[in-house]
Amino acid sequence: MNYPLSGVYAAAITPLYPDYSIDLSAVPYLLDFLARRGCHGALLFGTTGEGPSFAPEERIELCKAALEIRQAHPNFKLLLGTGTPSLEETVALTRAAFDLGLDGVVTLPPYYFRKVNDDGLFAWFGEVIRRAAPKDGCFFAYHIPSVSGVAVSPDLVARLKDAFPTQFAGLKDSSADAEYGRLLGERFGNDLLIFCGTDPLFQNALKSGAGGCITAPANLFSPELRQVWDAHVNGGDATKAQQRLETMRPIMDRYAPASAIIKALMSRLHQMPHFAVRPPLLPASREIEDKACAELEAAGLI
Repeated sequence: MNYPLSGVYAAAITPLYPDYSIDLSAVPYLLDFLARRGCHGALLFGTTGEGPSFAPEERIELCKAALEIRQAHPNFKLLLGTGTPSLEETVALTRAAFDLGLDGVVTLPPYYFRKVNDDGLFAWFGEVIRRAAPKDGCFFAYHIPSVSGVAVSPDLVARLKDAFPTQFAGLKDSSADAEYGRLLGERFGNDLLIFCGTDPLFQNALKSGAGGCITAPANLFSPELRQVWDAHVNGGDATKAQQRLETMRPIMDRYAPASAIIKALMSRLHQMPHFAVRPPLLPASREIEDKACAELEAAGLI
């Protein structure tokens, strides 16, 4: 799909001091790093950004710092993760994101309430969109049932598209389910922007109608993702880049949580500060960091 927000996005880490407060001064530097390595944009406070661990006020302050990236990279896109179990907090965060001039929001379903059906989720998403998304706003739902415990079904996507044709822009699919992604692309690829959230599936997702990706490893492996994207858009062979992604992702997944190991590796490989993670997440130990590096190096990925 040729859509203004299509492309490669990093599910950006959140820079934290050892006392777990946000290092706002590091935010523009991090985003510049991602832009120079091929990212079209970044999702702030997604799963990798530890979004549910932060208060709305903290998320808004980071967004303000993030806007500095547009001085050096005016076309770099910024999305904000706004989903919480609280309807009012989600409305406030979503409205704030659009008021600040961010390009869109990616919103989890109310993940504490795991037994609700599509009618309940449609009512909840509908309230958020009606109250917080402007007519030209881009609102994306976020499907990551292994983490949230609440699925966003294709039928729910269809209902939201029909009810909010100008605001409901699409879906971030982090199900790691190739068949689900194929069905999404075939059903909505001409009308909605589907972001693939699983690196090994990126090439096939694009062939099925997806319009980009938002992934955790894009913090480290965005050049490979960008090669796959450019080959899809402009023609060319991205077989080697896709093979590297397929080799990389299982290694990275062995060292979860992603936030901790990515922060450790970005410090080790790219001379960034060794940012903290906020509890209940724990930092990667030196032993884990060494093992991850050894596996990636043996695979020829670093």
